[in-house]
Amino acid sequence: MNGKNAAYARIVFIVYVVILLTITAIRPWVTYHFMDGRLNTSLFTLYKFVIDDGALRFVYLFFGNILWFVPFGYYCVSYAKKSIGLTVLMGLGLSLLIETLQFVLGTGISEVDDLILNTLGCLIGALIARVTHKGSKTN
Repeated sequence: MNGKNAAYARIVFIVYVVILLTITAIRPWVTYHFMDGRLNTSLFTLYKFVIDDGALRFVYLFFGNILWFVPFGYYCVSYAKKSIGLTVLMGLGLSLLIETLQFVLGTGISEVDDLILNTLGCLIGALIARVTHKGSKTN
C-alpha cells in the first residue's frame, strides 16, 4: 500500500475509534454518574432481552457487539500489519477499556458478554483481513 492510502486508512481508523468510543462509553447525550455503573459478570445473559424486550433488541445487541469490532480487527491485520493473535488481544483490551469506562462513567452496563462478543468481532475482522490480504502476518 502506498503512503497516501495508508494515511487515509489511519484517518478512517481514528474516526472509527472515536465513533466507537462515543456510542459505547463516552455518550455525551447521557448524564454521567461517576463510579455508579452497573456490572454484569454472568455469562450469556443476552437471551433475557428476547424475553424482556423482544428478539430485535437481542439481535441488535448480539450482532452489534460483534459487528462494531470487525473493522478494528480488519484494520490491525490489513493496514497496521499486526498478527492475528496480537490483534485479538488489542481488541480485548479496547473492549475492556470501553466496559471499564461504562462502569466508571455510569454510561452503560459493563458486561462479560460484551467482552466476549467484541473480541469475537475483532477476530472475525482479523480473519477476513487475513483471507483478503495474503501478505499479512498470522499468529
